[in-house]
Amino acid sequence: MALGLLGILVSLALLITLAYRGVTIVVAAPLSALVAMLFSGAPILANYTEIFMPALANFIGQYFPMFLTGAIFGKLMTMAGYATDIARVVTRWLGPKRALLATVLTTALLTYGGISVFVVVFVMFPLARELFRAADIPRRLIPGAIAHGMLTFTMTALPGSPQVQNIIPGQAFQTTTFAAPGLGILGGTIIFILGMLWLEHRKRQLTARGEHFADPTALELRSGAGADIGAGAAAMSVGDGSSSRGSAGSSAGQTRTSPGPGATTAHDNGTGNGTDSGNTSDSASPARPATPGMLTPPNHVFPFIPVLLVFLINFGCTMVLFPLMDWGYLQDERYGGIGLGDRAGAWAVLTALAGAILAILAMNARHLRWILQGITDGARNALLPIFNTASEVGYGAVVASLAAFALIREGIFGVSENALVASAVSTSTISGVTGSASGGMTIALNALGEELRDLAVDQGISLEAMHRITAMASGGLDSMPHNGAVITLIIVCGMTHRESYKDVGVVSLVIPVLVTAALIPLVLTVGSF
Repeated sequence: MALGLLGILVSLALLITLAYRGVTIVVAAPLSALVAMLFSGAPILANYTEIFMPALANFIGQYFPMFLTGAIFGKLMTMAGYATDIARVVTRWLGPKRALLATVLTTALLTYGGISVFVVVFVMFPLARELFRAADIPRRLIPGAIAHGMLTFTMTALPGSPQVQNIIPGQAFQTTTFAAPGLGILGGTIIFILGMLWLEHRKRQLTARGEHFADPTALELRSGAGADIGAGAAAMSVGDGSSSRGSAGSSAGQTRTSPGPGATTAHDNGTGNGTDSGNTSDSASPARPATPGMLTPPNHVFPFIPVLLVFLINFGCTMVLFPLMDWGYLQDERYGGIGLGDRAGAWAVLTALAGAILAILAMNARHLRWILQGITDGARNALLPIFNTASEVGYGAVVASLAAFALIREGIFGVSENALVASAVSTSTISGVTGSASGGMTIALNALGEELRDLAVDQGISLEAMHRITAMASGGLDSMPHNGAVITLIIVCGMTHRESYKDVGVVSLVIPVLVTAALIPLVLTVGSF
């Protein structure tokens, strides 16, 4: 048993190392599982074909529609020029003096609106760079500001978030994406405020040290001035769904798309400010792309419509439409004898994203033939992320099937017999090890979900609270340095971990973990709300 436990630990270390060094998780996960099997003396071929692959296939079967529609939605939002226009409108409202707040809020709006975090990275970096330049804020804070908007309160805390991290708990606890709305809003608000306080503190601290935006970065010192401008984005270009660093970048279970339109939305005019969508020349009329691969919206209202539709349709289906419909036929064996509660959250988000996609196509009917190419590109970009995350789930299934895993299970419940605490600890720990919120949460809930649900019911703990705390717990330790989204973010921004991870880690790891831990006793005292 001790040798088997050692094998699990060695396999986890190997998985982290391979992911951090850019080896695709599709390869790293089965290799790491192989190490665990060798130490435990488990049959290799049987575990691979009868445990690893079925778990992988099950995850793809459940969540591929969300990855697919999310990738297509993000691609179309970029091609239509909507994502960039939203970012520019918000930043114009707040102004360069509030560069940190503008960056965080714009990123949060795009993420909560259903756009993949990887699309948001490429849209936000060039805009944040110009805001920081105007406000003379050190560039090392750009990754932290973007991370605060996309990897924290909008991803797991706010009710109704269409991100997959807010969908997965619903499958285990039969809840919706709007589970425990009061708890989610409270937690999300605290995370947002604390994150902003940290970023403002760091801005004052770095400014007092004499740091400025123009100070050369580590990349510039190695490669020459201006090396960060677009270098990171070019290195991370994955229009075909793969790249040399794509394996690490996609391991976070999020959808990844080409930076093309998002990263090149503005023609550089020598000052770095580019061409604003509201001040274009005649050649950049709404009737044709303003830049290669991107249209210019006819006004500043259109870009917000698809984002608003995602929320309205998701909310309407969850709270009104689905409860009014007759779902009795789901009990038929053809549909697995499921109930509405098993799929309501996923179906509502899927319907919302599909509706938003149709709206984008309708609003760009004049360019329909051209913009339809985004559906193909988006579908292609969904493949690597879903397979990366599913491979991690397969790895977790193999580890959970080993006899030594019983010791890990006992250790988790040894921390606390309370279902809420055990769920948060198991999800957070495994998410941290895998560097993936969605992958870690799926592994934890596949191994312990049924037991945690039954325990919560016996202890009188709301399943909605279980959903919200579990989702928030997944979005903390997952932001370790080997997290794919973190690696992508820092590279695109032209920074290094030494320069920027401290701030990324505080806003997306330390603060979410502390807030989630503080909410648990509150829930146990007053219940879900």
